[in-house]
Amino acid sequence: MLNNDDKIRQAMLLGVGLDNKDGHKRITKGDNFYLAGGSEETHERMTETVIKFNEKLARKGKHLQELSREEFHDMMREAEGK
Repeated sequence: MLNNDDKIRQAMLLGVGLDNKDGHKRITKGDNFYLAGGSEETHERMTETVIKFNEKLARKGKHLQELSREEFHDMMREAEGK
């Protein structure tokens, strides 16, 4: 049983693409992420990025909600290839 001092942190990556012009609805869900919209190219890039991010997360043996803000930003930049 949880009391007020015990908080369960949850985290999820959310990607929203706004450049869709073909009317196709693209939705991809996975372990700790949800991606919606975008052109085929944008949606594919978002998908590749979150997959790489999750692979890095697994190698660290951590859950998304355990990352510090700095760790998150560093890992996301690496996953994006920047």
